[in-house]
Amino acid sequence: MASRQILRSFFQKPKYPTTSLFALFKNAIPYRKASTATLPLQSEAVKALTLTQTSGITHITTLPNGVRVTTENTPGHFSAVGLYVDAGSRYETPRTTGVSHIVDRLAFKSTKTRTNEQIQIELESLGGNIMCASSREAIMYQAAIFPRDVPHLLEILADVIRNPLIRHDELAEQQQTALYELREIWQKPDMILPELLHTVAYKDNTLGNPMLCPEEKLESMTPELIREYIKAWYRPERIVIAAAGAPHELLVEMTEKYFGDMTKSLDFKSHVIKTSVLGSTTGNKPTSKSSLYKTITTAATSILNPNLPLPLAASTSAHATQKAHYTGGELYLEQSTLPHTHVYVAFEGLPIHDPDIYALATLQMLLGGGGSFSAGGPGKGMYTRLFTHVLNQYAWMESCMCFNHCYTDSGVFGIFASCRPEYNHAVADVIAQQFDYVSTQGRYAVTQQELNRAKNQLMSSLLMNLESRMVQLEDLGRQVQVHGFKVPVEVMCQKIKEVTLEDLLRVAERVFRGRVTNEGKGTGNVTIVAQG
Repeated sequence: MASRQILRSFFQKPKYPTTSLFALFKNAIPYRKASTATLPLQSEAVKALTLTQTSGITHITTLPNGVRVTTENTPGHFSAVGLYVDAGSRYETPRTTGVSHIVDRLAFKSTKTRTNEQIQIELESLGGNIMCASSREAIMYQAAIFPRDVPHLLEILADVIRNPLIRHDELAEQQQTALYELREIWQKPDMILPELLHTVAYKDNTLGNPMLCPEEKLESMTPELIREYIKAWYRPERIVIAAAGAPHELLVEMTEKYFGDMTKSLDFKSHVIKTSVLGSTTGNKPTSKSSLYKTITTAATSILNPNLPLPLAASTSAHATQKAHYTGGELYLEQSTLPHTHVYVAFEGLPIHDPDIYALATLQMLLGGGGSFSAGGPGKGMYTRLFTHVLNQYAWMESCMCFNHCYTDSGVFGIFASCRPEYNHAVADVIAQQFDYVSTQGRYAVTQQELNRAKNQLMSSLLMNLESRMVQLEDLGRQVQVHGFKVPVEVMCQKIKEVTLEDLLRVAERVFRGRVTNEGKGTGNVTIVAQG
């Protein structure tokens, strides 16, 4: 296909070298203050064995077995409670591909002490919103409930997580649902292409594993495999229990009651990123910003080569510490029936603990973009680069948007565009020009006015998102899970304000010239995924 040669030729030129945040400041969870029900506080024995850290309104306690409990008792009419497991598709092997997706679908089914009907009745009686979702690096159980129901919810979560029955009939039902979802997603380029982008960018490893269970794996999924997976990954040191709007003492007491008897691993380690590479916040605490995970229900067939299966427990330790290796690559899906051609071009980005993450988030906001039609004004990003330099200049461009997926040890940063098929020959040039403009000095270099606008938009987005109780919760739980502490929003805003034009240019050159050096030792090659 001619457009394939055009895309390849453009991104092989030295002018546009090969290399790649995540919605950095999105999705945290707000919480309401819990009721003043009288419950026993921690015993002296428990107090002696736990470690508690306090910073502002954030409290973090580590139980003797490694379970971490964190709260922000901010006022509100309801409470938000979440349980975060350090698991997900990046830790799957060829044998367990797709299990985390099925685990989240079986989250609130039958347990050893409750039937499926009993659980549904109890959850409905709480009157709140309760959900489970899996991503590449986490499985999250979250709920918004009345403060008085926090102890009851924790008891249900403990039962669901520690005593799942995994019945054959319930598994079969979820297999059918997942199969339907998978086939639907493959018909939607805006959902399947971001998933395929990861599959190509991290070929055969970690972040390249499919988030949804591939069709061929659905048929071979068994209750025994799922139980084995849960036993291997649902370990106390990999669990964080967070709450927004609940007293810290209450949450610690209930966590100790329902999770305190879980046996910690022999190779017990808290899953915390090295803080030596982080800046400092107030006191001695490091200052990086954690990315929040926006779960994307996308799918891809597995391209992993089948290997001889090892016992799951024997391979857990190795996969838990395996670094994401960015490979880059190309994938072209010819489908002439589509009304538009869809193109993703990406480079390896930065992990969440990288000090340049604030500059990269600002660059994403500056590039911005969207669809060719928008009912909004400047608040919808109409003054971002991809609007002013692309959508307003090329009538044939249907959409153009910057994306940034950020993970614990790597990231993917790039531009997505869709256009009418007769302009396939020009879309690569347009995308490459935008990379070049923001990474060089010249006529189209970024101005101070553009930078100031992007920083204001980023801080505004961050602060407005954190007004949501559920966003506040997820932000709290995921930061503690990844960093071991919570970066205050004031520190994040200060870091954004400190970004300069020189920082922006340096980070753009670092990403777009293939100079990102993450722990996985990526290739620096460009990733191109196109359909049309």
